[in-house]
Amino acid sequence: MSGAERSRLDRWHRGRSVVATAPGLPYLLLLVVAAVSIPWDTAGPASSRELDVGLCLLAAAWMLVLYTLRPVRRPGSASMAVFVTGLTVITVALVVRDSWFGFFAAVPFGFARNLLRWPWQMAGAAAVAFIAAVSQTENINGSLMLRVTIFVVALAIDLLMLGSLMWLLHERDEKINQHQRDLTELSAANQRLEATIAENEGLQQRLILQAREAGVLEERRRMAREIHDTLAQGLTGIVTQLQAAEQAAEAAPANPAGWRRHVAAATQLARDSLSEARRSVEALRPEPLEGGRLSEALAGVAERWSALNGVPVQVTTTGTVRPIQPEAEFALLRAAQEALANVAKHAHARRVGLTVSYMENEVAVDVRDDGTGFDPATPSGGFGLVAMRQRIAALSGTLQVESEPGGGTAVSACVPTVPALADR
Repeated sequence: MSGAERSRLDRWHRGRSVVATAPGLPYLLLLVVAAVSIPWDTAGPASSRELDVGLCLLAAAWMLVLYTLRPVRRPGSASMAVFVTGLTVITVALVVRDSWFGFFAAVPFGFARNLLRWPWQMAGAAAVAFIAAVSQTENINGSLMLRVTIFVVALAIDLLMLGSLMWLLHERDEKINQHQRDLTELSAANQRLEATIAENEGLQQRLILQAREAGVLEERRRMAREIHDTLAQGLTGIVTQLQAAEQAAEAAPANPAGWRRHVAAATQLARDSLSEARRSVEALRPEPLEGGRLSEALAGVAERWSALNGVPVQVTTTGTVRPIQPEAEFALLRAAQEALANVAKHAHARRVGLTVSYMENEVAVDVRDDGTGFDPATPSGGFGLVAMRQRIAALSGTLQVESEPGGGTAVSACVPTVPALADR
């Protein structure tokens, strides 16, 4: 609830019954009516004047003790009902004494409206209507039938007017109270919404932090895979070529062409590895995929690998060659490179087969060799297969390794694909 709305409601509650809330107004009205109605001349009967004064003092004392001096007033309580009832009875007695006291009936009406619960407020209005009818018909002359008839008509009119007024005031109170409840509920809802927004902001901050941490971790994994697939494989090839050059130099010192060939191959490997390392740092596509499709890139990789290691590689493509997502091409290319690197390091194979299979919703790369093989259940301790599995799993693909000691090895990487947006 806004401050302006609260202020309006407070002003309304303070002014809903001027008679009941203004401390001095009931006493002032009683004093004015008493001054007008009580015969103060000494010629009149003293007992009548004393009775009127006593009733006025009783009304003033009743309001002073039971209402004005009460530190806590609870509207709707039994004590307030007793107060309104007693004041109404005293007012009836005053009106019977003098019709001018009918003006004081506004005081019981105001207290009834402010201090009684609904529907007892209507009972207070009916009592005040009776007081008003008595005051209005007290001085009428004529037969008893005429006076009774006039009293009944006046009472009916007063009941209709004061009852309608009390009903309208009650309806207004209910609407304002309902409005206040709605504003309170709206304020509570706004507070809950603000708390929810604050909680969501906290969750968003945590999600951003988690996403940042996940991104850092994924980047570390990517760099680890790239370093393994470029620098580690390149350095392994360089070491192999240098060892071969050393062996060739020892076997035929007078023939430099043998060891120079291996040194040239090692130099070329170093250049290729440096280029791939730079591309990996910049997150670019591998050089074999620049300007070509996966099948062409794998054919080039197999040709260079065969030239370096002296092992023939048969490359086969099945299905309809088509462009696929760069991520799928990248993962399959790295898987094939890792599989060939493992063949060169461990298999001692005489023949290698590489197959690229384009299926309806998948592309698979198979690398087979006739080498020594190994037991897949035995942990190898290397990073190559782990990196391959991570790459393929990131694309919801599968990696299968089949091997046995003396029976060669088959590595199959398969990823789901959709056609690329445009031919490259």
